Parts: sequence; C-alpha cells; structure tokens
Amino acid sequence: MKGILLSGGTGTRLYPVTLAVSKQLLPVFDKPMIYYSLSLLLFAGIRDILVITTEADQAAYRALLGDGSDIGVSIRYAIQAEPQGIAQAFLIGSDFIAGDRCALVLGDNILYGSGLQRVLQEKAAGLSRGAVAFSCAVADPERFAIVTADKKGKPLRIEEKPKRPRSNQAVIGLYYYDERVVDVARRIKPSDRGELEITAVNQWYLERGELEVAQLGRGYAWLDAGTHEALVQAGEFVKIVEQRQGLKLGCIEEIAYRMGFIDLAQLRILACKYANSSYGGYLSKLALEFEAESPAGISAGATAA
Repeated sequence: MKGILLSGGTGTRLYPVTLAVSKQLLPVFDKPMIYYSLSLLLFAGIRDILVITTEADQAAYRALLGDGSDIGVSIRYAIQAEPQGIAQAFLIGSDFIAGDRCALVLGDNILYGSGLQRVLQEKAAGLSRGAVAFSCAVADPERFAIVTADKKGKPLRIEEKPKRPRSNQAVIGLYYYDERVVDVARRIKPSDRGELEITAVNQWYLERGELEVAQLGRGYAWLDAGTHEALVQAGEFVKIVEQRQGLKLGCIEEIAYRMGFIDLAQLRILACKYANSSYGGYLSKLALEFEAESPAGISAGATAA
C-alpha cells in the first residue's frame, strides 16, 4: 500500500500566520504538525509516500523531510497548484498510485489512542477491495462529514456538514482505498463550491456496499488544528501527554526504529542531528534504552511495538 499525505491549501483560517508558512509546518508543541500525520502512515507500515504541497511551500517540506531515507522510507513530492478538494489528491498522484492500493491522510491530522498502530495495520492488511474511512466521535458534528451506521456498524449514509446530524461520528482525514480510487475521482463532479469532495468518493464506495467505517471509540482523541484556538489546544494536549508519560507523540524517528525501517546506528545519527534540542535528547535516551534492551541487535531495527 502506498501513502499520500496532502498538505496543500492556504490555511486562511490561520491568517496572518500562514501568509508566511504552510499550516502543516506550524509547530504543535515540539514538532511540526505534519509529523503527526506522517506517523500514521508509518504506523500502517507504509514506506512509499507522496507529499502534495503548494508550489511555494514545497522547498520547505523538502528541507524538513528530504527523500525520507533518513527514516527508511521513500518520500516523493507533487504540487497542488490550486486547492480543488481533497479528492484532487488522487488525480495529482495518479502516476504515483499506479494501480496500487493507497492511503490518504491530511497533513493536519493529529490522532492519539491506545492500540492505534494495531488498528492501522490490520485495516491496511485486510483491504483487498473497497475502501476504509476512519471515524471518531465529536462534540460538534455539524462541522464535519458525518457517517450514520446501522446496529451492526454497516454505514448507511455520509452527510457533509449536516445541519441536523444523525450521529456524532465524524469521518476524519484518514482513508484507505483500493486501486479503483483514481478512476472514481475522475468520475465525480465538483461540488457547489467547485471542489472534488472526498465525501463523493466515499459515497461511490458506499453505494456499492464496499465502504467500511472504522470507528475509533472511547480512549481515542482526534484533534483538528485548523484554527488558532484548536492549534493551541492541540499543542497543550501533546504537551500534557508527553510530560505525563515521558513518551513523545508523532516522533517519526522512534516509529521508524520500532517498525524496523532503520537500525540503532541510524537512530543515533538522527539523535546527533538534533543534539541541541530536547527532541534530540529524547532520541539519544531512546537509543541508550534500546541498546540496553538488546545489545547484540545494534545493527537491526526493533520489533514493532
């Protein structure tokens, strides 16, 4: 399965901050916002990734992420010249997808919960035909695409920002699709606001009984960082969890090691790269802990947690 990370758009709700920098490059406590979305693809075991950005922002993303080799993955880049809807990502990335299954994650997605890695991997491994849309309960469903399901969890309908929501299950910005998704995206028509809506893609699979909704229940937190208030709240959430647990959220270097994408020697190199920061100190501490746990396995990556 390949992965698309969509980090285009202009972030107008965060003006004037995003006049100078892409929203997904803004800090959420101690790391760029995009790290949290990228970590979801890594957790799913995806190592072939396309990052879609605006032309103006692409150089900054390349400076931050490079070609992905530092963390044992391949990262390529594409440009979204104009924001014409989430589903446009499949048209931009059609050559990249090349008839394979793919995951799509939005660059401002922050998702946290026990067992998340297991869920992401199981859904990726289990998808042979159809689509999977992940959902999470929200307090203000009128702001999101809402899915309604029957008692057995089978999705019945998806409504975009309904005035009278039938449920509180919001479809978050994380999806898995089979190889037909590019053709589906080519068939759908722009909405009234002139965009290729991801809801229309999901509706296509739903009408054929091929859409699964993976509901993330109690204990999961999905954070939207699209406003100034939400950005501050997301940073505070990450800060509290990290300081309480002593573990970092969205630490792509740690995830890469735990997934076996890089070895201990590479983790040490990355720790040195950030040596003057608390982030680098955390990686150095991890490297020492991993070496103590398995002194004979210095050249091999750890087993995924």
